[in-house]
Amino acid sequence: MNGLVTVESTYTVSETLERLQAELHAANMTVFSTFDHAGAAQKVGLELRPTTVLVFGNPASGTKLMQVNQAAGIDLPLKVLLWEDESGHAMLSYNDPAWLAERYSLSAETAPVIAGMTKLLASVTQKAAKG
Repeated sequence: MNGLVTVESTYTVSETLERLQAELHAANMTVFSTFDHAGAAQKVGLELRPTTVLVFGNPASGTKLMQVNQAAGIDLPLKVLLWEDESGHAMLSYNDPAWLAERYSLSAETAPVIAGMTKLLASVTQKAAKG
């Protein structure tokens, strides 16, 4: 998918979620919430493989993007989707910050923020998925 980065985990979805939360806390990121799509589906009598969204961020970074284009707020704070594929493998997916920069026509002045987000997302997802 355009703009979507996906990483396979060697752990279960729930283990990967715990590991990701720990990595985000270690990186001084604020975890705002989680949403359990599978749990919500179950409440209405539907089945869905494990699927959870983790919402996190740092207002010092996100605000800089929204100062250039407030519409970027629809994609902020950052999110990682943790999900189980049809083969039973845990996966992590997130929006590539470079794609966000393109989507919102962010200026060169936001390049350091985008680079930082890119580095952070790659690091925390790899550590959560692979150890």
